[in-house]
Amino acid sequence: MNKHSQVSARQEWQQHWTLVAATFAGVSFLAVQTGSLSFFIEPLGQEFGWSRTFISLGFTIAMLFTAAMSPFFGMLVDRFGSRRIALPGIVLTALAISAFSLTDGSSTGWFALWIGYALVSISVKPTVWTAPVASTFSSAQGLALGVTLSGIAGAHVLIGPLATWLLAGFGWRLAYVALGLGWGAVTFALSWLFLFDARNQRRSHKGAAKRSSAEKGGTDLPGLTIGQAWRSRALWQIGTSTLIILVLTSGFSIHTVPILLDAGVSSGQAAVLFSLLGGSAFAGQLVTGALLDRFSANWVGGITLGATAISFFMLIDGVHTPALIALAVVVNGYTQGTKFQICSYLTVRHAGMRNYGSIYGLMNSLIALGGAIGPLLAGYIFDSFGSYGPFLVGGGVGCAISGVLIFLLPRAGGWQQTQLRSDSPRTEQPPFPASSKACDPERAVQECQMP
Repeated sequence: MNKHSQVSARQEWQQHWTLVAATFAGVSFLAVQTGSLSFFIEPLGQEFGWSRTFISLGFTIAMLFTAAMSPFFGMLVDRFGSRRIALPGIVLTALAISAFSLTDGSSTGWFALWIGYALVSISVKPTVWTAPVASTFSSAQGLALGVTLSGIAGAHVLIGPLATWLLAGFGWRLAYVALGLGWGAVTFALSWLFLFDARNQRRSHKGAAKRSSAEKGGTDLPGLTIGQAWRSRALWQIGTSTLIILVLTSGFSIHTVPILLDAGVSSGQAAVLFSLLGGSAFAGQLVTGALLDRFSANWVGGITLGATAISFFMLIDGVHTPALIALAVVVNGYTQGTKFQICSYLTVRHAGMRNYGSIYGLMNSLIALGGAIGPLLAGYIFDSFGSYGPFLVGGGVGCAISGVLIFLLPRAGGWQQTQLRSDSPRTEQPPFPASSKACDPERAVQECQMP
């Protein structure tokens, strides 16, 4: 990166770091319910006699609803901006998380709580938080998206000891209330103060006519149309890679504690390792963000996602040792924390910001679909085989495939050249071709004489 880019990146951070603080908090709040579920599997199973597959099924149903609704909310983000979607969404999501304290053992009630959570939490999904960052940052876009999405890792660092303490001291019902209302309050305060995207800034400086145009879909932003996005091979590769990695890592994430317990780790050690996973994920997103701003996104993304395979293989029964278990958690955390970041960064580079909300909304549908399938698949494999071994073997192979798909992406930014050609004013050709030769006095009559 040259000196000019470094100065530009520094200026972006000086002007907009508060926006990243708000989006970091928003993404961390998104991870509260899913990140803590691993700690609630045991107490819920003991109190109501539920299997791990059944408990995971509620999460799966919620993710299916999210997959169906994500494109619609992506269009709302394009039309109204993130702020108008996120603020009411935070309040409703906090209440929905707290409502899980009312679980009474009814299967219908359990599924209803997850459906309710899905209907409101769609308003705080990654599209809402990445859109303002992607539209505001340019030179430091990779790192800014990395910090934003590291909120998931930051949540995992805190959720481990916090959930363990709440469950031991107050029980699982009050733990749900504390996580929902407490985390939600902090997120709402930061978003109210600092969550303003590029459209908000334009609306505050433009007149009524221009403001109306900006609210109708952001046609003044560069990028692909929806039709062009559907025909983009690069976006299909990104989506397929994202779906595969989400199926596997979401299954691992929700079942992390049971997987570690089955590997012979105590519950206290599992909580520490869970926090270690979050810490390494946080580091991974910051490092990957900086690398994306400096090196080929194909190489950075492909190697990062492909390396996740190592962590799955390290935990296979008969292979793992205490040292390998800890190393597997670190590697998985480092690579797992970057999946949203790589997807959002590559989506911006290959699609632009013109319809980012709608296009990334479709990506978020794949993310949700993978999140729905993964935990259910991991739970089903355990219930069927009495071990997570087949899931870990298949996960290693799948992660390698996901990395290869990113590595083989075509060069990004082709849409920029197309847009430049279509937006450039057409220049009229002169009625006679201009001569590149100087006027020859001896041929003045034939070639150079003026009429």
